[in-house]
Amino acid sequence: MKTINKISFNDIESIPQLIKDFLSHKIEGFEGNTFSFDNFKKQIHLKQDSFSQDQRNVLFDALEDQLKGLKLSSKQKENLNNLKQPNTFTITTGHQLNLFSGPVFFVYKILQTIKTCTYLKQNFPDFNFIPVYWMASEDHDFAEINHFKTENNYYEINEKSGGPVGRIKINDTFFISEFEKEFKDSVFGTELILMLKEAYKVGNTLTEAIKTLVNRLFSDLGLLIIDGDSKALKTQIKDVFKDELLNFSLHETSKAKVDFLTEKYGKVQVNPREINLFYFSETRDRIEFDGQKYIVVDKNIQFTKEEILNELENHPEKFSPNALMRPVYQEKVLPNLAYIGGNAEIMYWLELKDYFTKINIPFPILIPRNSMLFLKEKTIGKVEKLVLNIEDFFQNFTTITNNKILSNNAILELLEKKENILTNNFSELKSIAETTEKSFGNMVKAEETRQLKSFKRMKKRLLHAEKIKQSELLERLEKLFLDVHPSKTWQERVYNFSVIFADYGYSWLETCLEEMVVQESKLIILAI
Repeated sequence: MKTINKISFNDIESIPQLIKDFLSHKIEGFEGNTFSFDNFKKQIHLKQDSFSQDQRNVLFDALEDQLKGLKLSSKQKENLNNLKQPNTFTITTGHQLNLFSGPVFFVYKILQTIKTCTYLKQNFPDFNFIPVYWMASEDHDFAEINHFKTENNYYEINEKSGGPVGRIKINDTFFISEFEKEFKDSVFGTELILMLKEAYKVGNTLTEAIKTLVNRLFSDLGLLIIDGDSKALKTQIKDVFKDELLNFSLHETSKAKVDFLTEKYGKVQVNPREINLFYFSETRDRIEFDGQKYIVVDKNIQFTKEEILNELENHPEKFSPNALMRPVYQEKVLPNLAYIGGNAEIMYWLELKDYFTKINIPFPILIPRNSMLFLKEKTIGKVEKLVLNIEDFFQNFTTITNNKILSNNAILELLEKKENILTNNFSELKSIAETTEKSFGNMVKAEETRQLKSFKRMKKRLLHAEKIKQSELLERLEKLFLDVHPSKTWQERVYNFSVIFADYGYSWLETCLEEMVVQESKLIILAI
């Protein structure tokens, strides 16, 4: 494997402008929340002053209990014990419990979290930094996570859903036998099949499955895995949940930031609700307030103010944060310095800055995760043969294709030459016309517009004609685009990690870790 290029997010057209502006310090108020040595130095002291020893003890006990069924490496045991120390901090990423991890970027974000901890230890040797994967075990949208895709197949699991996905027990293992057929002859196919069977054995919950898989992949690198579906941890955030129920604080406090982001960047990623909490019964449902009572939506469950506060006090585990409240929960129970997430995640974190200030929890450093792309040497050779760069496939590819189809086209060159002459002639004519009667000047401008439209139409028709004439070239370009963008999107959002692991095994993870950039957000392109 060799690195072809590392492209900054600022140079990629499809990266949201909000992310580019955040990384470039163009959004006032977030300068201290980007990756830098000085920002981490400040964040360490902020978190040290705000995270108590009692919180550390609760976290240690909860994690020790959650991890007891796993075979922990010596590095994991050391990290777990270090959590009790006041000089220890976490770097966190989170993700849904996608079947067999889902798209491969799941692996990349965890590896970046691990490498960031290594970087911080090198720069702040007096402190400990622990990588943490936060399982989104409380989500209830099973359809979002019940599948994964390889180059040749689509795999899906069917189970009864509606409650938190982490509690769903595995009964359907048909997908395992189908997976075995695809990968049994691969170099590391046996390892993949064993991973799948170990994690998704009948009777395991989806939480246990992902925990088992992630531990197998990353235990030697010291990663700790945390499940927020925990009474002990939710006891730590009862005061925040109570304030949310009584005062709708997240909605009220984040309104100004949401309005600002909406006005400047369009629709925000997640709109805050009046109450940003769910309630667990046999399913997970939103809580609403009708002015007198608290209602669990779609359930015949209601609470008075006194009743719901009593329920929260005695059963905090029955209350679940939504997408916007989850970051708050995470930062409340972890000695966390930074969160590593996808662009969409980072965009909704940005909505919460003022709310964090109100509830007196340090707002973390936010790191848009790196992206990675693995291409076959054969594909790269085809790109080079067409005198293109891989970077071209991450710009407006329609424009790139049109330019390629019309490159060195004698008719286009002549059209553009005549169009330039026409523009120059009208420029001279307009300057004289402006000295005469106004209506004559307007007529000259209108005539220029009419004639230039004719050139535009001719160029459009020329492109259409050349696409028919050069259909073979067009087909090659379109096929190459799909080689780089399977299903017309980024590779990492489509294929499961098994696609590459099958041929390269753990050495692929080592390569990813080695090539991963932590100080900047980049697309890393490698040849295989």
